[in-house]
Amino acid sequence: MINRRTFSKAAGLGAGAAAISLSGLQNQASAATSHRTSGGPVPTVPTITPGTHTTFPTLKQVKAGVLDIGYAEAGPAHGPVVILLHGWPYDIHSYVDVAPLLADLGYRVIVPYLRGHGSTRFLSSRTPRNAEQSAIALDIIALMDALKIHRAVFAGFDWGSRTADIIAALWPERVKALVSTSGYVITNVKSQLTPAAPAVEHNWWYQWYFATDRGKQAMENPEERVALCRYVWTLVSPNWNFSDATFDRTAQAFLNPDYAAIVLYNYRWRIGLIEGEPRYDRYEKLLAAQPPIHVPTITLDPALDPFTPPGDGTAYRGHFTGKYEHRTIANIGHNLPQEAPTTFAQAVVDADHL
Repeated sequence: MINRRTFSKAAGLGAGAAAISLSGLQNQASAATSHRTSGGPVPTVPTITPGTHTTFPTLKQVKAGVLDIGYAEAGPAHGPVVILLHGWPYDIHSYVDVAPLLADLGYRVIVPYLRGHGSTRFLSSRTPRNAEQSAIALDIIALMDALKIHRAVFAGFDWGSRTADIIAALWPERVKALVSTSGYVITNVKSQLTPAAPAVEHNWWYQWYFATDRGKQAMENPEERVALCRYVWTLVSPNWNFSDATFDRTAQAFLNPDYAAIVLYNYRWRIGLIEGEPRYDRYEKLLAAQPPIHVPTITLDPALDPFTPPGDGTAYRGHFTGKYEHRTIANIGHNLPQEAPTTFAQAVVDADHL
């Protein structure tokens, strides 16, 4: 989930601008173009109903860095690359409708399981099950190197937004453009050590739960873990009437043997309860300074997401110094790409053409 400190600061700004309904994108015909830039026409993404697709045609594995990473791939092998990054408690199926939309437009789409999820495995039992933000970002850099991908368009939400933001900030030469749901979500651990507004703290109940022995036991019990994750889905996406089958497909990713360790580490580290590894200190020092992002960016705020700061993106606008657009998506919750795949895919295409 996003940085609670960023939300706390934004909450004091008031309601701000009303949500811009982009649901019209879901009803557009697929033949036209949405707008034109100096680089030529920008394709309009064909409209589909969320849940049209249920599986990925191709799942692969590749050894990259300290991991054997599982990932879905769609589209032509030599097309421009888009990397889609999922969050918690989700998996690659957040993009099960987005990936084919982009593949049909000629993109090579890569959707990796983050460490601790799905078929991604650590290569060595001796590797610490670290989930610092920079460690996860380095996993994706290693994946790009393993697949010989020099540069890609990045898009993500939740942990995926944070990871994409980090790569754009620290390795901008690897990023052609960025779609970041919930804006700028790079974590500054020190800023999270002081209390936030009560309503903000309330939204983070599971973070405090994971800091307790009871929360640890729940995460380490597969049945209780799955029940907790499903409950989070209902809270953060109040309008999303997902089916049992939809949840169950994703819940398979939660059975990874390292899932509990990775999730617990991530949330405990982010609130300063555990120290990170020295190997990542230099990256975390850079990230603590909240580095700007210079690559072309579109930020997306789902209006029904309890973690989205109210307003029009001004709370984090200053972090993005390149070409930039902000969009607030009406009637959509936290899992934006799965709840509104056409809207999300269009943002990816538009960011690529900024």
